[in-house]
Amino acid sequence: MHTKVIDPFFRRLFFLVVIVVAFILLHLMMPVIIPFVVAFFLAYLFDPLVKKLSRYVRRWMAILVVYSAITAMMVLLLWWLIPTLWTQLQDAWNYLPQAVTWYNEVLRGWLANNTRIVMPELEVKGFSETLVDYMQKNYSAGDAGSLMSQILASSMSFINNAGLIVLVPILTFYFLFNWDQRLLQWKMAIPTAYAKKTIQICRECDQALKEFIKGQLLVMILLGIIYAVQLQLIGLELGLIIGMAAGVASFVPYLGFGLGFIAAVTASLFQFGLDWFHLSLIVGAFLVGQAAEGYVLQPLLLGDKIGLSPLWVIFAVLAGASLLGFVGMLIALPVSAVLNVLFRHLYGAYLASDFYKGRKQLKLFDE
Repeated sequence: MHTKVIDPFFRRLFFLVVIVVAFILLHLMMPVIIPFVVAFFLAYLFDPLVKKLSRYVRRWMAILVVYSAITAMMVLLLWWLIPTLWTQLQDAWNYLPQAVTWYNEVLRGWLANNTRIVMPELEVKGFSETLVDYMQKNYSAGDAGSLMSQILASSMSFINNAGLIVLVPILTFYFLFNWDQRLLQWKMAIPTAYAKKTIQICRECDQALKEFIKGQLLVMILLGIIYAVQLQLIGLELGLIIGMAAGVASFVPYLGFGLGFIAAVTASLFQFGLDWFHLSLIVGAFLVGQAAEGYVLQPLLLGDKIGLSPLWVIFAVLAGASLLGFVGMLIALPVSAVLNVLFRHLYGAYLASDFYKGRKQLKLFDE
């Protein structure tokens, strides 16, 4: 009995076609896959807390307790934040005449005296009339119909996204409910010869991610407090919002500093005009915040959890932004933490290999 041997070319071609089709299906199903991925990572974050609570109550009750606590915290935060935000937005709206005055009297004059740029004069009362005239001159009925179509499409997209937002907590619940059983199934599926090493690497990745997340959350909170307190003491009426936003944005390295500094300087120009004293205080506040983040908060709370030098941190953030945009910037450091663990084990395997020790040499060097 003769066994028919498949041509290696056709076998490689078959695997190539399977891989291409899989990537195409993955791309087409991305809107469906994303909620499951988000729910999985949320379950990963909440599982330690659920596991501690499940010692005293049933697991499904522990999940509901965690959900209720998170909901209560969000409600309390919004209860405090929305009135404050509304008040400061009203203050920002009241700064509009001052901004227009500063533009007309300071900026236009400086540009006219030092450059060849001649800027038009603005009037607060003429804003609405100017906007109406501009819309009438530049947009026809057809453009209006196109605009309405875009608004409708955006509304449908918002409805779909809202549906996904509702779906994510449900998926997270199911992930959490059978989390240990699912991990056990994945563990049993690992080939026996590689199980010990694979489990060790996964545990190290898990530890690095958890330590990074806990440390980064503390850095964000403390840095937001530092920025907000300093800006409030300076007298910047939008300082609270700017400081909190800068702290939250500090999850991406240097993003919180950059956005917060630009927003604070802009708000200072609107509120105080071209006042070098207040501008210098704002510069000092952000330098203090940056120094606290780089020399106190990150070394104490994050330390060497990621194991990356500042150069690699900047490279990881820029690479993430280039590949996936803003989402890439968000996940750059956690992914880098995992890759660092994998690279460390890969490098250890290389050092232990016969090739590194010189026991096996390439034929090129034997000739």
